[in-house]
Amino acid sequence: MIFLTSLGSIFPIIVMIAIGYILRKRHWFHHTFSENVSKLITNVALPCSIFYSVLKYLDMNVLKELSNRLIFTFASVIIGYVTAYIVIKIFKIRRGRRGVFYNAVVNANTIFIGLPLNMALFGEQASKYYLMYYITNTISIWTLGYILLENDSTEEKEGKGGFNPKKLLSPPLIAFVVAFIVLVLGISIPKPLVETTKYLGNIVTPLALLYIGIVLADAGLHSINFDLDTILALLGRFVFSSIVMVALLKAAGQFIQLDSLEIKTFVIQSAAPVFAALPILTNQTEGDIEYATNVVTTSTILFVVVIPILMMFLK
Repeated sequence: MIFLTSLGSIFPIIVMIAIGYILRKRHWFHHTFSENVSKLITNVALPCSIFYSVLKYLDMNVLKELSNRLIFTFASVIIGYVTAYIVIKIFKIRRGRRGVFYNAVVNANTIFIGLPLNMALFGEQASKYYLMYYITNTISIWTLGYILLENDSTEEKEGKGGFNPKKLLSPPLIAFVVAFIVLVLGISIPKPLVETTKYLGNIVTPLALLYIGIVLADAGLHSINFDLDTILALLGRFVFSSIVMVALLKAAGQFIQLDSLEIKTFVIQSAAPVFAALPILTNQTEGDIEYATNVVTTSTILFVVVIPILMMFLK
């Protein structure tokens, strides 16, 4: 049953990637299409998606009730980044892949896979725990995750390097901050505006997955492989992240009461596949797009096997 649930959660993703691949092979898409889609998603669709998601899924009462849970979700993120840095140094992961590697180890696909899977496995009662992980994951992607991508490219750029505060001001992060302020202050947003952000936000995942298919078509299916850098990223995403979360939950359990549903939710979310928009962001920041595509594709496919194993251990 769990296997079928996890299979069902990734089936639409594989289909959309396949459609992008087939249509590119049939020359439906001009060679500039993927670049235009990348800009559209990063600057318009993603900000709208994040703005709408914050207003729809977050609740101030839940935030007040469970705010202490953010301590160990953020702790898991920090440990993930530090460990990824150490692995990059030890295994000498090359320029252009480093930003992707950080994000692959730390940041998950919480919306398109994490949310529906969590609802299917644990029901509506687990949604408040999911929201805690969603907040952490979103902030991680659009702060340190995005900065690490910006500071890593396949080539050195003039003036590149070091910390640039302006890199924090990405459209998606601005959208998150604005939406959070609206939520905290209880500002009422006109329904037509909310609906507009909803419709624009809904195009993110389909276009991002079509984009992955296009990249695979241009690179060839042989680009899907398990080289050392990919294996390390997958181990970080599925194994290390889960172990860290379990350890943190056990430690937190000494001070606060955690129910089994809460523990299962955090562990499952920590092992969700790499977020689908990573190749888009990698393209925008001039990183190794094929590596980002490979990591997203392989992690999504392997997730079907990972979830039943995790659920078996959680029982």
